[in-house]
Amino acid sequence: MDYVMGRMDLNFQNMKGELDKVSNLVYTLEKDRVSKFGELTTQLKEIGKQTEALTDSTRTLREALANPRSRGQWGERMAEDILGLIGFKESVNYRKQSTIVGTGSRPDFTFLLPRNQILNMDVKFPLDNYLRFMETETPQEKEPFRRAFLKDVRTRLNEVITRDYINSEQNTLACVLLFIPNEQVYHFILEQDDSVIDEALKNQVVLCSPLTLFAILAVIRQAVDNFTIEQTSNQIISEMGAFKEQWDKFLDKLGDVGKRIESTQKEYQSLITTRRRALERPLNRIETLRKEQGLGLPVDLVDEEEQITVDVAELK
Repeated sequence: MDYVMGRMDLNFQNMKGELDKVSNLVYTLEKDRVSKFGELTTQLKEIGKQTEALTDSTRTLREALANPRSRGQWGERMAEDILGLIGFKESVNYRKQSTIVGTGSRPDFTFLLPRNQILNMDVKFPLDNYLRFMETETPQEKEPFRRAFLKDVRTRLNEVITRDYINSEQNTLACVLLFIPNEQVYHFILEQDDSVIDEALKNQVVLCSPLTLFAILAVIRQAVDNFTIEQTSNQIISEMGAFKEQWDKFLDKLGDVGKRIESTQKEYQSLITTRRRALERPLNRIETLRKEQGLGLPVDLVDEEEQITVDVAELK
């Protein structure tokens, strides 16, 4: 009986230990759940704030773009950002709102090209009907706005075509750029009615999205740089010709100076050799006669020689 009670007590203790472990595990899991739930709640609140802020920003942007003037300014700003990325500078590579002489038209941007050529660009952003199209859900609701939007695009295209942006008297290129500063709108036009592109090209108008405008301007920038290098190279070659001419004259004059120096050197050598010996011969004969006759030096010369000797001794 005691043995049975002992075994039961042991089993009870083991069971109690296991239950304690399970209890601790449940407590730990519950604590971790509360912590994770708190973190999740915080994250959800933060996401809610960000979503609200994004909604406000979207609403503000939409309200701004609803105004045609604000929309135009935004499109021009987009174009300027792309120009900045390319490295274009105003008044150096392009002008803004420059009136075309004789026509009164004012393209949004005029690009300055080599040989005094120019390329005009307008910024157009038909958006109202596109937004209405995106807001509606059923195909029946979308269709009227789709047609209205494409009509808006053609209207903007005709505005560019009729403004004399291509003018041989102004030395313009035989095309004009029409910038649509939104990739989605640009691709929507391509998808919904590709005849718009055909009509534009037929009238020498190139439709550009931000990406295609960047590519076109990059090519233009490279062409401008190549032309500048070519012009600079021609100028350098011309300057090298002028330098060669002056260098040859310098060498001629240097040769003349060398000949004069050589002649002067010969004359100098003649003076210190032949002429010197010719002068020394009679002096040597006179000195020999003086010594043969026992004549002394003049007193003033002797005094001067002694004075020189004394001065030298004092210096030592």
